[in-house]
Amino acid sequence: MLAAALAAQLAMRTGSGSSAAAVVELPPPPSPQALRLASFGESATLARVAMLYVQAFDPPRDYLRLIGWLRDILDLDPRSQYPLFVAARVYAEVPDPARARLMLDFIHEQYLLDPDRRWSSLAHAALLAKHRLRDLPLARRYAADLQRHTTAADVPLWAKQMEVFILEDMNELEAARIVLGGLLASGTIRDADEERFLRRKLEELEQRSRQQGFK
Repeated sequence: MLAAALAAQLAMRTGSGSSAAAVVELPPPPSPQALRLASFGESATLARVAMLYVQAFDPPRDYLRLIGWLRDILDLDPRSQYPLFVAARVYAEVPDPARARLMLDFIHEQYLLDPDRRWSSLAHAALLAKHRLRDLPLARRYAADLQRHTTAADVPLWAKQMEVFILEDMNELEAARIVLGGLLASGTIRDADEERFLRRKLEELEQRSRQQGFK
């Protein structure tokens, strides 16, 4: 069903050119039960077809509908990284802040379901919140959850300490010092060079905090 709909959508777009009248909105997603029945046991394959179908449409105005599709696709194939990659790198980078926030919150919601597999999408969401939306509290919330819930050994240092740098940008130096001290005390930093770098950073924060009158 989805493959046929995708073919029809692509044919219509090809035949219609770039006329504004040819823009068609993404329809509501089928129920998760209907999608699973349609998969005939090949959920991952149907998830890939469904993603192609969704991407055949121009970025929709109705982001709640789009999020419904992405959520159902991830339910079909939870191990796939692609839906959240597109959510972070395409749909969250629109110039409309309201729609961008909806997509960032969706990424955060889905990250919490599988932190060690989905951390990179939340890291990008934190960067978008900081640099695109200029919303440092939101960026900090994402970065804090990234540090709190992600335990995979392959998470890079820049992702682990993202909250510290955001707190510095907020001029919350004492909070940054506490977060960084907790990260070092947690025992999750096993690389000697990384640990030395973080300890130097901690000393710098302590010195700056004292200069601002913190005890």
